[in-house]
Amino acid sequence: MGTVTRPKWEARARELAEGREVLEQIVESMLRVRALLLEELATVEGRLVSLAKSDPVTRLLMTAPGVGVVVALSFRSAVDDPTRFRRTRDIGSWLGLTPGRWQSGKIDIVGRITKAGDARVRTMLFEAAASILGRVRVMSQLKAWGLRIAKRTCMKKAIVAVARKLVTILLAMWKSGTAFWATSQNPGSAWDFVQA
Repeated sequence: MGTVTRPKWEARARELAEGREVLEQIVESMLRVRALLLEELATVEGRLVSLAKSDPVTRLLMTAPGVGVVVALSFRSAVDDPTRFRRTRDIGSWLGLTPGRWQSGKIDIVGRITKAGDARVRTMLFEAAASILGRVRVMSQLKAWGLRIAKRTCMKKAIVAVARKLVTILLAMWKSGTAFWATSQNPGSAWDFVQA
């Protein structure tokens, strides 16, 4: 196919199949299926957006960087009741974003994350954290903190750490009813609630 943008992809597929009757039929069939899938995907995305807009908690969660419709809805449905967490930092271990520990006598080994809890929500948070560290252009304290960890260790560990901090921030935002602010100079920001 070569380097092709999304709007020109269909024309490029037809161009490559041109002159070969069987290949033209296959490509046309596949393009019809692709068009149908894109149409259905747009319908599902529209429903998700309308569902997120109608819920004040989801709209509040979406003020955090990297948190879109799918992440906000996934987090909201997984947590369901924020008051069941006495401390906001407990949610990181509930979702399996804390490192496991093996201790025996003088041995104390800190391992990989426990992966307890809902794997789909953890995946969504991991993607949101990767988005914060990579694609989000606004520099926030959360992004700066994650980049310092990445510089000190590696990007994967930084993404997990940012995901754990992000889920703590989301729960603090939900409990307090305050929107995310990019800096802590704003009074009552969610970042202030999770500094420990």
